[in-house]
Amino acid sequence: MAAASVPQIQPEQRDPGGIVRAGGWLFRHRTTTPVPLALAVLFAPKPQSDGPMTLVALGIAVVIFGEAIRLWGVRHIGTVSRTRSDRLGPLVASGPFAHVRNPLYLGNIALWTGFAISAQLLWLVPIFIAVLAFEYHAIVRWEERLLDARIGEGYRAYAAAVPRWVPTISRHRIASGHNVAAGLPISPAPLFSWRDTFYSERGTLIAIAVGFGLLYLKHHI
Repeated sequence: MAAASVPQIQPEQRDPGGIVRAGGWLFRHRTTTPVPLALAVLFAPKPQSDGPMTLVALGIAVVIFGEAIRLWGVRHIGTVSRTRSDRLGPLVASGPFAHVRNPLYLGNIALWTGFAISAQLLWLVPIFIAVLAFEYHAIVRWEERLLDARIGEGYRAYAAAVPRWVPTISRHRIASGHNVAAGLPISPAPLFSWRDTFYSERGTLIAIAVGFGLLYLKHHI
């Protein structure tokens, strides 16, 4: 009987680079890593005089936009977005995931940018974007390595069709099917109701409400 072929492990899979190792650590701790950002918004000295309300309104609009992206994404990916382990669900190629591979992280960047604008701390905006860009780039490098190893050709086809960070207007359609080795389906349609979506996203929604409440107290006490 012929021996089964053993997949060759690439050098980068045996010894991931520092950015990949950092991404794995950041992924597992991504609930607590935003704490310094929140402290910066709450404890940075507020402006000498209140800025125009249009600035506050703009920040709120950016937060709403970021959370809308997250809700759209969570509706398609479900509770897998909350896991801290390397558990994988189906490869989702519908909704925002048909336009960009990491819509939830883009939504997070918009959330924090909106909070900094609402707090009238515009100097924090480029700092937040730079910090989050590094964090999410590292996490995505780790996730991509994991997805490529576990899903294989199905994920590589998806990654080739859909950009990592810059959304496309056109909707990419990835053929439905299964990767035989991994047994993981490519999901072309929403899997979760809006009720389940809001329930899954309740932690972020509560954090947004608490954040705006604390900002109000900061500026009125």
